[in-house]
Amino acid sequence: MVTYIIRRLVWAVAMLAIVSVITFGIFFLVPRLAGATGESLAARYVGRTATAEQVKIAAERLGFNDPLIVQYGRFAKGIVAGADYDYGPGKEYCPAPCLGYSFLTRLPVWPDLVNRLPVTFSLALGAAIIWLITGVATGVLSALRRGSFFDRAAMTVALAGVSLPIFFTGIVSLVVFSYGRPFAITAPGGTYTPFFTNPALWAYGMILPWITLAFLYAAGYARLTRSGMLETMNEDYIRTARAKGLTERVVVVKHGLRGALTPIITIFGLDVGLLMGGAVLTESTFSLPGIGKYAIDAITNQDLPKVIGVTLLTAFFVVLANLIVDLLYAVVDPRVRLV
Repeated sequence: MVTYIIRRLVWAVAMLAIVSVITFGIFFLVPRLAGATGESLAARYVGRTATAEQVKIAAERLGFNDPLIVQYGRFAKGIVAGADYDYGPGKEYCPAPCLGYSFLTRLPVWPDLVNRLPVTFSLALGAAIIWLITGVATGVLSALRRGSFFDRAAMTVALAGVSLPIFFTGIVSLVVFSYGRPFAITAPGGTYTPFFTNPALWAYGMILPWITLAFLYAAGYARLTRSGMLETMNEDYIRTARAKGLTERVVVVKHGLRGALTPIITIFGLDVGLLMGGAVLTESTFSLPGIGKYAIDAITNQDLPKVIGVTLLTAFFVVLANLIVDLLYAVVDPRVRLV
C-alpha cells in the first residue's frame, strides 16, 4: 500500500507539471501563433493611457519578449519557489506558490484564491453530502422497486434535474424561497457568513445554493445508482448471500450497494474536484464570492493571471480527488486490488 501511495503521489506531481505546461502553452504559445507580441501582453499591465515606449519598456522588464521556454521556467519557478516582479519603481517579491499578479488590481493571484476558497469549499461540501445521500438512496430504492410508481416518479424527477440548468432552477428557487412570501425560508442571494463567525448564519445562507446544486447532481447519481444496483443484484454472489440466510438489508447494503459504488465513487471524486475549482453557474446565480465567480470576473476583464490561477487550482483539486478515489476503491469493493 505504501509503495502504491508513493507511486500515485509521483504520478500526481507529474500530472500537475504536465497541466502547467499545457496551461502555459494555451495562454502564451497560442496567442503568439495568432500574432500577439510581448508588447500587447504588457499593455494590460501598464494600462490604456501608456505610450508605445512605456509598453515596450514594460514588456522587457516583465520578460514577455524572452523565449517561451525561459518564460515557462520563470513561471514554474514562481509556483515552486516564488518570483520577483519588476514593475519599474522597484521589484516586488511574490512568495510561492506565485501565480502572478492581476492585470487589473496589481495584487498577487494566490491570496485572492485562498480568500475565496472557503466559500467554494462550503458550497461544494454541503451540496456533495446532500446529493450523495439523496441520489444514492433514491437509486437504491428505485432499483429494489423496479417498475413501481416510486421508481417511475423518481426517474422522472431525476430526468428533470439533469435537464434543467442551474441558472434556471437557481433563479426559480430564489424567487420562491428567498424573495417570495410566505415561502421565504433562507437568506437572499449574495449572503455569505464565514463558518467560524456564525455557523448558524453560514448554513442559513448556504442552504438554498446547496439544494439547487445538489438537485442537478443527485439526479445523475440516482440514475447511475439504479442502473448499477440492477446489474449487481443479479450477480451470483448476491444469490449466494441470500442462500446463506443473510437478511435482505445485509444483502442490499453490504453486498449489493458496495459492488455498485465503484463507478459512483469515480464520478463523485471528479465532480467534487471540479467543484472545488469553482461552481461557476451556482456562484454567479447566487452572487457567492467564490472561485467560480472569481473566474467569471477574470474572464470578463481578460485578466490572464487570474484565469491561469483558477485553471491550475482546479487541476490540483481534480488530481487530488482522483488520488483519493483510487485509494478508496479497495476499501469499498474488496474485489478491487491495488496493483
